[in-house]
Amino acid sequence: MTNYEKHLKEQFKNKTFKKEFDKEYQRLQVAYKILQTRKKKRMSQVDLAKKIGTTQSVVARMESGKQNLSVDTLSKIANAFGCEVKIGFAN
Repeated sequence: MTNYEKHLKEQFKNKTFKKEFDKEYQRLQVAYKILQTRKKKRMSQVDLAKKIGTTQSVVARMESGKQNLSVDTLSKIANAFGCEVKIGFAN
């Protein structure tokens, strides 16, 4: 185990840290999925922005995890990709 991994493992013992880490991890998972799907569909950020009625800079923030996304926005993105949004809860 690297020093970083040891440090992270120690930090996870702190409930506040773990809660914030998990929240950010979920946000980044959504952002990365948008990025992957956009590239798979061979769309530029400008193309996606036009299809969902926003700007390229907003799409860039979405893909970096710096944009808080509503269900409505996720639905617009899914429609632009020709797919649907699936939301679930897991333990």
